[in-house]
Amino acid sequence: MQATAYTYDPETRSGSVLLDDGTPVEFGAEAFEAGGLLRLRPGQRVRIETEGSGSALRITLVTLQTF
Repeated sequence: MQATAYTYDPETRSGSVLLDDGTPVEFGAEAFEAGGLLRLRPGQRVRIETEGSGSALRITLVTLQTF
C-alpha cells in the first residue's frame, strides 16, 4: 500500500502517514526501523505494510516508494 509521510520525529523514530483517502495512520519506531530508513521528510511517498483493519489498523513497515 502507498501513503504520504505526514509527520516524523527523529528522536522517537515514529510518526504518521496519510493514506490516499486522507486517513492519518501513526507508526512506531519498530515499523520505521523495519524499513531500513535513516530519515523521513513530510510529503515523501512511502510504501507501507499493515495488519488489521479499521481502528485496529497498524503499520508494520515503512519504506520509500520505488518504481
